[in-house]
Amino acid sequence: MADEKLALVLHPTAGGEPLMFSLDAEEAHRLEPKLPQLVKHSAVESVRTRDGMTVTVNFAHIAVTYVDDLQRKGVTFGMHR
Repeated sequence: MADEKLALVLHPTAGGEPLMFSLDAEEAHRLEPKLPQLVKHSAVESVRTRDGMTVTVNFAHIAVTYVDDLQRKGVTFGMHR
């Protein structure tokens, strides 16, 4: 079985392509239950990416967000195969 490729997927309110940030399992599990409240309250949250970077997201500008496993969909970050 292939490793999961977990990603935070952000759909900006302005439209366009979704933004995707690779996450490790620990960060994905920490963040996923918080997403509804972050969007509802237009919160700002720092997210640790799989490669060790910190990204700060202003959820006031996000229409839809979720954690997804891109491995099962055959997606690489930023590109569809």
